Amino acid sequence: MTPPGPDARPPIRRLDPATVERIAAGEVVERPASVVKELVENAIDAEAGTITIRIEEGGLERLEVADDGFGIPSDELELAVARHATSKIPPDGPIDRIGSLGFRGEALAAIASVARLRLASRPPDREAAEGLSVVGGEIVGRFTAPRAPGTTVEVEDLFFNTPARRKFLKSPPAEQVELMQAVERLYLAAPRVALRIEAEGREIANYPPASDLRDAAARVLGPEILRASFALTGEVPGGRVRGVIGRPAISAASSRGLYLAVNGRSIASRPIAQAVRAAFGDYLPRTRFPVGVVHLELAPEAVDVNVHPTKREVRFVRERELSEAIRRRVREGLLAAPQVADLAERTGLAPAGPRDGARPASPAPGTPPGVVARAVPVQRRLGSGTELPAPTGVPAATGHPGLSLLGCLDELYWVAVSGDDLVLIDQHAASERVLYERLRRSGSLARQELVDPIVVRLAGAQRSALDAHAEEVRSAGFEIEPFGPDEHRVRAVPTFRGRRAPAAAVAELLDELSEGGRPTVPDGLAERTTATIACHAAIRAGDPVAREEFAGVLAALYALPEAAYACPHGRPILLRIPRSRLDRWFLRSGT
Repeated sequence: MTPPGPDARPPIRRLDPATVERIAAGEVVERPASVVKELVENAIDAEAGTITIRIEEGGLERLEVADDGFGIPSDELELAVARHATSKIPPDGPIDRIGSLGFRGEALAAIASVARLRLASRPPDREAAEGLSVVGGEIVGRFTAPRAPGTTVEVEDLFFNTPARRKFLKSPPAEQVELMQAVERLYLAAPRVALRIEAEGREIANYPPASDLRDAAARVLGPEILRASFALTGEVPGGRVRGVIGRPAISAASSRGLYLAVNGRSIASRPIAQAVRAAFGDYLPRTRFPVGVVHLELAPEAVDVNVHPTKREVRFVRERELSEAIRRRVREGLLAAPQVADLAERTGLAPAGPRDGARPASPAPGTPPGVVARAVPVQRRLGSGTELPAPTGVPAATGHPGLSLLGCLDELYWVAVSGDDLVLIDQHAASERVLYERLRRSGSLARQELVDPIVVRLAGAQRSALDAHAEEVRSAGFEIEPFGPDEHRVRAVPTFRGRRAPAAAVAELLDELSEGGRPTVPDGLAERTTATIACHAAIRAGDPVAREEFAGVLAALYALPEAAYACPHGRPILLRIPRSRLDRWFLRSGT
C-alpha cells in the first residue's frame, strides 16, 4: 500500500481540554481499586479514624468512601475537584518533601473526569454537609445534606465516557478481589485507621484499628503469623525500619504476601522486596517468598514519591545502601528468632508444645540431659515376635527440640517423637545442611583415597567446568586427573561421617558448576558452589543409614551457630505434626 502523501496526513492539533482530562485520568484511575486507594488515602490525610467503603458490582457500577475526618469547607469544594488544586503542598512547592499520602484535588479531579461523582463534606464546625455533583469533569449542581462530620465520595458509572477503557476491566468479582487487596495494603500501611468494606449492602471485611503491627498483620495474613514470625527493627540509612516477618514455614507462592510501606504510605519497591527475599537466602526455595509487613520511617526528602502518578512506586535516596541495610536487619531477625516453629507444616499446623493438661515427658533412666524420652517401651514386639530396636535419643539444644528417633521410611524419611509431637526428617536435607555449613567455614571436606581409581567419561562442558573450577572440585573432596581424550580418573572422593560419595557424583557436580552453581541459592557464586558440593557429598535418598549415625548428623545440625531447618536449596529438613493435629485427624478432638 502506498503511504499517504503529506497533504493527506491529519494536521497536528491541540486536544480538547475535556479529552486531555480523560487521558490524564488514566494516570491515576485504572480501575475501581485505584479509585478506592486515592479516596482512602485522602481520608487518612484528613485524620479519619474510621473509613467505610461500599461497592456494587465490584465497584464498576458504584462505590462510596465515607470517613469521619475533618472535612472540606464549603467554599473549597469546587477547588477540590479542580486540576492542580490541593491543600497538601504550598502553591510554589516544594514537591520533594511530601508528607501527605496524596493530593486531594488531583485524585478527585481525575476520578470526576471519567465518572459521575458526588462529594459531600461537613467540617466539625458546620451543622450540615455541603456537596456538589460532577459528571465527566463538569460540575452540574450543589446540594446540602445531613451528615456527621467527615466526607463522603460516591462514584458511579466509572469510565462511562471512555468505553474503550472500561471494556478492558475484569469481571465484577475479579475487580472486587483487586479492590480488597488494595484495601489490605492501605490497612497494613496505616493500621491505626479502621477500615470496613461492604459489597451489595453486606459487610465482607472489617479491619479494626491496631496499635500492634503483629495484630494488624494477623488480620490480613492469617493468625499463624502470630506464632510463626519474628520482629524486624533497627536503624537504616536515613531512618528506621520495623515490621513483622513470617518464618519460612509460612512462606507464600508469590511475592504478594510482602507488604511494604514508607511513612504510612503503601508502596511497591523491587529493590526493597528483593532485599527481604535475599535475607532468607537458603531458608526458602526459589519458588517460595517471604510474607510480612515492612514499615520504613524516613525523612520526606529521602523518598521520591513522584516516580509514578499513583505514588505507589517510589525511589529512595541511597537506595542501594538502604536495601543492603534492610537485608541485614531481616537476616538478623530471622537468625535471632527461635526456629522450632519452622518445623510446623506449611499449611499452618499449631506450634509445638504440650497440650493443655498434658504432663511433660520425663527422661528415661540413662537418657542424656535434654533428650526427650517418650513413654515408649525400649523394645516393641510385632505379632510375629520381631523386635524393634530401642529409640535413639538426640539431645536438645538452644532453639532445637530433643528427639527420639524411631526408624526410617524408604531410606529417606526418619520418624521421631518430640514431646507430644511427631517429627519427620529428610536425611539428605539434614546431611546437606551440615556439610554446607562446614564448607562455608572450613572451605573443604575430608576425602578418601580410592585403592582402585574409577574412570569416568566427561563431556566437553564438564571438562571446561573442571578447568574453570578445579579448586572448587578439590575442596569438594574429589581428586581427578586426565586419563585419555575424554576420560578422567577419580583418585579420591569426599567422605562424611565415614560414608563416601560415589565417584560418578563428580560429573553431576561439574554439570552444575558449568551453569554457575544451583540457581535456587540466591547468594553469590561461592554460596551456590558450596551448596552444590554439599548436595553431592551428603547422605543421599536411598542410602541405608544406621540410627546412631543419623543421630550424629542431627547433633551436628544442632551444633550449628545458626538454627537451620532448611537445606541450602530451601527444602525443609524437619516437619512437625502436633499431637493436637493427630487427634483431630483421628476424630479425638476431645482427648
